[in-house]
Amino acid sequence: MAARDPMEPDSDGDPLTGQGDHATVETILGHHFARPALLKEALTHRSAAAGRGQRSISNERLEFIGDRVLGLVIAEWVAERYPREPEGALGPRLAKLVSQPVLAAVAERVGLGASLSVSPGEAKAGVKKRATVLADALEAAIGAVYLDGGLEKARNFVRIAWQEEIEAQPLPPKDAKSALQEWALKQGEALPTYVVVSCSGPPHAPEFCVTVTAAGRIGTGCGGSKRSAETLAAEDLLRNLA
Repeated sequence: MAARDPMEPDSDGDPLTGQGDHATVETILGHHFARPALLKEALTHRSAAAGRGQRSISNERLEFIGDRVLGLVIAEWVAERYPREPEGALGPRLAKLVSQPVLAAVAERVGLGASLSVSPGEAKAGVKKRATVLADALEAAIGAVYLDGGLEKARNFVRIAWQEEIEAQPLPPKDAKSALQEWALKQGEALPTYVVVSCSGPPHAPEFCVTVTAAGRIGTGCGGSKRSAETLAAEDLLRNLA
């Protein structure tokens, strides 16, 4: 994946990241930036940008672009990999591969979180480890690669970084909430009940914790939105039912 000697000195150090090693991130992404400012922007969490009084340099705009690029690349990939599957099967594959839990897992595996620039207060709160922050940063990084190097560079990174996830999908996945609902109906039980038990974190990076109850069993999940927390709770309960 390397596109640059990791021993090459880097002058883009940022005291808020705690790392300042943009060369390492370029190695992770497989792309040496002609416009280093794009990489710096991709690694800047909203809290760090607000601390400087420059909200416009946070990674939110790049995240918006990266989300669309990732969706295109993954859609292209699954259509190519499963040429005989109908849209009804490809859709769940795509949804799973671009979901927040998968994005966070990929970001953590490649080591992107260590180089994120966040405010000191958020760093102490462990914001760099939150799924929503990792997922957003990964999408922003993809957006930065796309703008700096084009679609092919972005595609190359995604196809390497997501290889483990796509190989773990021999069959089209079912949405966890739908699968749990189907299970409950087959058992003659009432539909699953979801309850938000807590909501913590700042407004720009909330964390919801949800429980789901079905047939007297309980699952728990925490995520950056109610929907993702509910999905994780359903997944937790399904694992316990297996």
